[in-house]
Formats: sequence, structure tokens, C-alpha cells
Amino acid sequence: MTQLTIVANIIAKANKVELVKAELVKLIETTRKETGCVNYDLHQDNANPAHFMFYENWQTRELWQVHMGNQHLKDYMAATDGAVDVFTLNEMTLVG
Repeated sequence: MTQLTIVANIIAKANKVELVKAELVKLIETTRKETGCVNYDLHQDNANPAHFMFYENWQTRELWQVHMGNQHLKDYMAATDGAVDVFTLNEMTLVG
């Protein structure tokens, strides 16, 4: 099965940047221990600190879907409810 790459862009509301950042950071350690997680790397835009990006690789799409249903993601969603302006997620495959 082909490895799955996820690029998730999160843009926090201007007055909620630190809250969103703290909640995103909480996801890292737990997620990196999950079955199928190859890497799970959080980035913050240098010019726009409200813009965060996760670059993730998973062994399979099915293992990523298990991750998406886990409690720590539900906790993140509850903690950041109303604090995120834009969320986009792209499922991608390495071409070369």
C-alpha cells in the first residue's frame, strides 16, 4: 500500500494564536507514538504566526483514519472550537 502524506493548514483567529498553538503542540507526542505514523511535524509561518501547517506521513490511509478518530483529536477540536478561521487538509501521494 502507498504511504499517505497529509498536509493540514490551520489558520487561527488573530486573538487565539497562542491557544491554537498550545493545543496543536499537545497533539505531537501522542500522535508520533501511534501505529502507522512515519512523521508528524508542526510548522508555523514566519510571516503570519496565525498560520500553522502539519506535514504528516502515514504508512496507510487506514491507519491515518484511525488517528483521525482518536480521543486526543476530539479533545483538540473541543479546546479550539471557534478559535480557527480556516482549516484545509490535503491527502497526497509522493510522486518522485
